[in-house]
Amino acid sequence: MASSSSSLLSPSSYTELKDAWHPSTTANTTESSYWFNWRVMICCIWMAIATVITAFLIFKYEGFRRKRSDGGDVDGGEKEWSGNVYEDETWRPCLRNIHPAWLLAFRVVAFFVLLVMLIVIGLVDGPTIFFYYTQWTFALITLYFGLGSLLSLHGCYQYNKRAAGDRVDSIEAIDSERARSKGADNTIQQSQYSSNPAGFWGYVFQIIFQMNAGAVLLTDCVFWFIIVPFLEIHDYSLNVLVINMHSLNAIFLLGDAALNSLSFPCFRIAYFFFWTIAYVIFQWALHSLVHIWWPYPFLDLSSHYAPLWYFSVAVMHLPCYGAFALLVKLKHRLLQRWFPESYQSPR
Repeated sequence: MASSSSSLLSPSSYTELKDAWHPSTTANTTESSYWFNWRVMICCIWMAIATVITAFLIFKYEGFRRKRSDGGDVDGGEKEWSGNVYEDETWRPCLRNIHPAWLLAFRVVAFFVLLVMLIVIGLVDGPTIFFYYTQWTFALITLYFGLGSLLSLHGCYQYNKRAAGDRVDSIEAIDSERARSKGADNTIQQSQYSSNPAGFWGYVFQIIFQMNAGAVLLTDCVFWFIIVPFLEIHDYSLNVLVINMHSLNAIFLLGDAALNSLSFPCFRIAYFFFWTIAYVIFQWALHSLVHIWWPYPFLDLSSHYAPLWYFSVAVMHLPCYGAFALLVKLKHRLLQRWFPESYQSPR
């Protein structure tokens, strides 16, 4: 991965060293001989297998307002799909004592900071910034906080109407259940998430959240643990913009994960794989039309090690996504232990 140290850096991070960082082109990618060989065939097989598995996970577990009956349910009720998302999960903080406006404020600040950074990078380097996976992910997390701000704004409106005594459909079931219930807080918490299922944008928001979880860790870990040590050895310095790009994205995402009530079912790693597959297909399509250098040297299919590189990158998705999933699970465990009266479980 050291040879690919230029890959996750945006062009603005090394404007003066652009020629030195861009790897030289190898074989002509526009020729048919470049694509019709055993290396490309194996890489296509890897991608096809990943696509089939991820598609299976999505079709099997994704919610989209579906429920399945559970014969073992004593009350004769219904068992939720692991992929179900509810409307209030997109804007409700994980602790009852935290007003939704705080989560809204956090998301608005994060959105504008990331958007300004993205605009500055775009003005400096133009649309070519989207040649890089880092900028794809940076744009995705900016979109996440923009959409999250809108959903939180809507949630604050609902919350304020409820506080004023108005009846809102998404809150009505919660209030009535609280009035009837004499049981433990867990029963109340569970009822809070049995109101209205999320609409289209709620599911999009949940999916983008989990896509970012893996992609941000992937880009930032490679940057800080591989690229930065390599730069130190060669006496290269980084400017503030590129440092912020590879730190603020993770800080904001982890901050939002600490505050929100979103669940984190592991099957949505499928979307993380789809995100990377889409990027690879974009690079393949571009290089089949234009003879240009690869932003990531391991994507170069002329290398005999290309199949191994592609497989290794696919495997790297697992620990990156798994680490974030463990952090979310740890958050819920600790909050449930430390704040049992205020904790609001997503399940």
